[in-house]
Amino acid sequence: MVKLTLGLVGSVAEFEHSIIKERQAEGIARAKVLTDAQVVQARGWVGGVPKAEVARRLGIGRTTLYKYLAGGAA
Repeated sequence: MVKLTLGLVGSVAEFEHSIIKERQAEGIARAKVLTDAQVVQARGWVGGVPKAEVARRLGIGRTTLYKYLAGGAA
């Protein structure tokens, strides 16, 4: 009975791990979706709008915004 329980718990943990990996991959892909037009728009906003607000408007994180503004994430 103990082997069955441990096997079941192990299977659930393995399944959960695979779901976490999928979500991580989706998040990484989603972080890199700005078009060239959006980058130009962001650069225009940066002069008068806080960077946190620019990132919120574009639906990205501040770190991702900084990468685009530096020209490293295109």
